[in-house]
Amino acid sequence: MTHEFESLRPDLAYLSPDEISQLEQAYEFSRSAHEGQFRKSGEPYISHPLAVAGILAGWHLDAQTLCAALLHDVVEDTPATACEIEARFGKAVALLVEGVSKLDKLAFASEQHAQAENFRKMLLAMAQDVRVILVKLADRLHNMHTMGAMPAEKRKRIAKETLEIYAPIANRLGLHLVYQELEDLGFRYSHPNRYQVLAKAVKAARGNRRELVDKIKIALQEKLEQAGIEATISGREKHLHSIYRKMQEKNLAFSEVFDIYGFRVVVRDQPTCYLALGALHALYKPIPGKFKDYIAIPKANGYQSLHSILFGPNGTPIEVQIRTPDMNRLAESGVASHWMYKSAETALNDVQTRTHRWLQSLLDIHADHGDSPEFLEHIKIDLFPDEVYVFTPKGKIMALPRGATAVDFAFAVHTDVGRHCIAVKINYELMPLRTQLRNGDHVEILTAANASPNAAWLNFVVTGKARSHIRNYLRNTRVEEAAALGERLLNNAIAALHPEAIEPDQAVWDRVVKDYGLQTREELFAGIGLGRKLPLVVAHQLLHVQGEKTGEPAHPHAISIRGTEGVAVELAQCCHPIPGDPILGFIHKDRGLIIHTHDCTSIRAYRTDPDKWLDVEWEAEPGHMFDVSIKVVVGNQRGVLAKVAAAIAEHGSNIGNIAMEEDGSPYTVLFFTVQVENRMHLARVMRGLRALPDVVRIFRIKGRKDGRAAPPQ
Repeated sequence: MTHEFESLRPDLAYLSPDEISQLEQAYEFSRSAHEGQFRKSGEPYISHPLAVAGILAGWHLDAQTLCAALLHDVVEDTPATACEIEARFGKAVALLVEGVSKLDKLAFASEQHAQAENFRKMLLAMAQDVRVILVKLADRLHNMHTMGAMPAEKRKRIAKETLEIYAPIANRLGLHLVYQELEDLGFRYSHPNRYQVLAKAVKAARGNRRELVDKIKIALQEKLEQAGIEATISGREKHLHSIYRKMQEKNLAFSEVFDIYGFRVVVRDQPTCYLALGALHALYKPIPGKFKDYIAIPKANGYQSLHSILFGPNGTPIEVQIRTPDMNRLAESGVASHWMYKSAETALNDVQTRTHRWLQSLLDIHADHGDSPEFLEHIKIDLFPDEVYVFTPKGKIMALPRGATAVDFAFAVHTDVGRHCIAVKINYELMPLRTQLRNGDHVEILTAANASPNAAWLNFVVTGKARSHIRNYLRNTRVEEAAALGERLLNNAIAALHPEAIEPDQAVWDRVVKDYGLQTREELFAGIGLGRKLPLVVAHQLLHVQGEKTGEPAHPHAISIRGTEGVAVELAQCCHPIPGDPILGFIHKDRGLIIHTHDCTSIRAYRTDPDKWLDVEWEAEPGHMFDVSIKVVVGNQRGVLAKVAAAIAEHGSNIGNIAMEEDGSPYTVLFFTVQVENRMHLARVMRGLRALPDVVRIFRIKGRKDGRAAPPQ
């Protein structure tokens, strides 16, 4: 057995010989698959999966999880397949590897979309088996420790993702030490200069305050001994990102952050926690409003402890956390405690229940949101670490993010309660639905069967579940209303074009709907109602297809346009058509009707398909200004640009854009985008420019500046 695996063996003492043998096989399989691959640092690639397995072994994870850790990059980065892994190591290991693998081999519209899709896939896998996220967190932790060889841009991107997603997940799962480490590493690579300055300041403060910290620790120990309480006390230093966040949120200088150090007091059982609290409050006075009882009301991740901030010597604030040994293990290891410690089964089962409930809430959001980037936005909101605890009318405790409102509470109780809520009673008093909840509030939601979500709620809700359901409802409602409007507009357009037209049959509808790349006629109606498609254009197509089927000629009249119809009609950027130009309409399934000039060079190759074109004409008085491009060749004279611009303005035209080309000759080429009412207006502008002595040539630009044809736009 190679030296690398031998370095892992001491951490595997809790496993059976058969399990260790299986791990050796997984190691050999991974080493062979990654043969010849190296990390950016120059180390053999196998060093990474081995390190990830080592981290998980430190959490006492089972053999299947360690196998998955050793194999987690094999499918993604080597020719080995998931089927091979399942055949060699079993289905459970293969599923874990599949859950951890990223989706790098698929093409996404954007980096944000890829990140959301990766997380979506991982979420679905970890909802079935929470070990997936434990492997992923260990993978991310080792990657963050070894990012020094990465390009700076990539380091920042990975650090940002770690701070926004992976560190909060670790916190949510109760992996406190992992959470702190990921936050500090994320801070180090996202703000390297600030990290260095703060680390240096903390190191200096550590030396300056050591004497004070030792003095406080001795005083705490003596006070508890006098009260007959056996306790283990340890000093606790706030991690760097926590200090930085506090400085940012409260706009403090480093010298103003006093509670960099805290003290952890571990006592034998729960009743002793409260006795110890009383003794320490007698030693140093508590700061009002700074006491939190997480034993009576645990955090959402199962964390339990008493927190109190006291006035220490010289008025220095010190934080004290009091807990039992089981609470301490749970605080450091969270959901991983299930594998690390077999005692305190009740507490561990509670943690697993809470974790399962949280994962289920994420799945609910996923079910309502197919749009990946928006799904990720909701998830980030739900990973918000600070929480408030409120009571339902039946006395049940509910945890919500800080800043949550009555509407967030309503959706947390049940989706139907959220959809139909009309008012709220907070502590038995009627309050607005936008009221932010505080710790200990008694909340009762009042509902009505005919009530529905309001778009204004999106301005104040903070939970992903509430935001997701409200947006989903509004989107569906908008589409339904738009479809009803679109159907009426289309019927009116058909009647205007052909009063005696018969109702198009299903085959005609199917063809037109397919031409637009849609699935149902309701989608087509919605597109018309939302202004994405022009009812006259759709009516023309329906009558054209109907005429082909019945042998009657299609309706000959051209469609009149103003050029101001919004998203349903687009003026092509390649030829900038203006009123007075002979025009054609190009039907684009995604962008509606695109208007080109008859002689636009970019449409020559596309005019052979008559089904894609409609005859269109300008309305008599569009009453709008249109962009058009002109090219002006002028002599190199001082002030010539100002003269040309003044002449354009003098003829009632605005200048949208100016570009210039010089080639060392006596002439300069000026490109203008000007705004005109119609072709006659453009002619007046161009005549005015030709009258200038410095203007050598002037003409309107159609197509690209270089004269080559472009695809229809």
